[in-house]
Amino acid sequence: MARLSADQPCIHPDCTITESSFGAYVEIGHGSRVAHSSLGDYSYCDRYTDIANARIGKFANIAAFSRIGATDHPLHTAACHHFLYRSDDYWGDVDREEEFFAHRKSRIVEIGHDTWIGASAMIKPEVSLGHGAVVAAGAVVTKDVAPYTIVAGTPAKPLRLRQPIEIANRLITLAWWDWPHDALRNALKDFRRLSAAAFLEKYEP
Repeated sequence: MARLSADQPCIHPDCTITESSFGAYVEIGHGSRVAHSSLGDYSYCDRYTDIANARIGKFANIAAFSRIGATDHPLHTAACHHFLYRSDDYWGDVDREEEFFAHRKSRIVEIGHDTWIGASAMIKPEVSLGHGAVVAAGAVVTKDVAPYTIVAGTPAKPLRLRQPIEIANRLITLAWWDWPHDALRNALKDFRRLSAAAFLEKYEP
């Protein structure tokens, strides 16, 4: 019997989940925190991942200790400490600054299908990763990443293409990530054995 299910996500112990939704066959690793986010079908994150204010596509591979939607502190004010907006933690006669939290939640990270985010990588708010993009371990992504592009470094910069542009565009058009579960199973041998180009030759309409 398969370990993962279409009916409910596999959420490991000690996770904190806040106002988030999960597709079929999703797995959330031990000790992870997911807030105000969605993960598409087959996506997973490994242990101690921190995800906030993100829309994550299908088949995302998110390694341990990575942080998506890493939040900012205000830099234009006299102080940058969170007593400015989490004020009710410090004084009983004042409310938290809801406008600040609403702005933070509005700064959405968009992550495409079939992406890979390496261990301890950080994706800043309002950044988009195109379909098929790869982020190297430890990278800090501050700008959008084009589809099927591998980025690395601090700040992250393009390293090379994961697939040639022509192949990448054909994979995006094929959109195999939208195939039914049974179709993925039937094509599993070809996913394992064929190059991307050969796979396209066989499965393009």
